[in-house]
Amino acid sequence: MTDTADDATLVAQVLDGQVEAYGPLVERYRGRFGRYAVGLCGDPDLAADAMQEAFIRAFERLAACRKPAEFGSWFFRILTNQCHNHRERRGRQHLALVDVHEAPERTDGGLTRGEIRRAIYDAMGGLTADLRDAFLLRDIEDRSYAEIATLLEASESAIRQRVKRARDHMRRALEEFA
Repeated sequence: MTDTADDATLVAQVLDGQVEAYGPLVERYRGRFGRYAVGLCGDPDLAADAMQEAFIRAFERLAACRKPAEFGSWFFRILTNQCHNHRERRGRQHLALVDVHEAPERTDGGLTRGEIRRAIYDAMGGLTADLRDAFLLRDIEDRSYAEIATLLEASESAIRQRVKRARDHMRRALEEFA
């Protein structure tokens, strides 16, 4: 087993009893989907909890992964569900992709970076889950429309429409800062 093994090989090894082969999968996808989880949950600590629970669920249900070569897409769906569940349980109405209190410097308009971030996160909080998912993956994670379509199990045209609608919402919500 090596950290460079493909997903299908690692999944097969775990299912064959080599549980240590799960470690490289965790490391691979923790980094790949970490910011996305924070964006969905609205809080880094909540995202870390959701990520941990998603990895546990994925491990427990690994035999149900029909396409081991596509472990990342399968795990992404588990993570997305965990993030939505954590966010709902917490009852949060806003997002906090980064700590809003970390950068108090003022901008030219007299607003602090934190105030601008808070407005952005509040605007994102007004998006439906499907729009927020597409927006985060495209504009925060810089993923291609094709990749987002695969991850969210939707057509590329549907993803393009979701991103457009999310951007339109964000533009309207943030007009006062333009």
